[in-house]
Amino acid sequence: MKLAARAARRQMRGVLHLIKLSVGPKDVGALRVIQERRVQADPPLRHLTRMMPKRAEELLDGGSIYWVVAGLLCVRQRLLDIRTEPGKDGTDHAALILDPTLVPVEARRMKPFQGWRYLEGGAIPPDIGAGTVAQGIEDLPPALLRELKALCLL
Repeated sequence: MKLAARAARRQMRGVLHLIKLSVGPKDVGALRVIQERRVQADPPLRHLTRMMPKRAEELLDGGSIYWVVAGLLCVRQRLLDIRTEPGKDGTDHAALILDPTLVPVEARRMKPFQGWRYLEGGAIPPDIGAGTVAQGIEDLPPALLRELKALCLL
């Protein structure tokens, strides 16, 4: 398919994303550490899930996986590829190949759910750009500022 037609089609329908609970890590910093260990031990960085997304082609057309960490949807990673790999039990799983860069997004509370869900349209939280500073942030104590930065919340 020609690039112009593909871009126009994507603009019309928007980009499709996934949302997934991050089970285990208590904060984004812990998620980052776990992923760094995984990519060093067995590259590329990937997340295995039992179900293959039926809309994989759409996801790979600019989509990301949005992580819910400790009840907050707060960070995303670009999806680079989706392929089939055996899981620990030997059965085929979907391997979501991820860009290692964690991009902070405007946080919102999320109730627990199983598996993953599609995320599209107006439900997508905006990225928090580098250098974005919340109003009044300069009035916080230095120790709190350091902790918020360590948790990737600033």
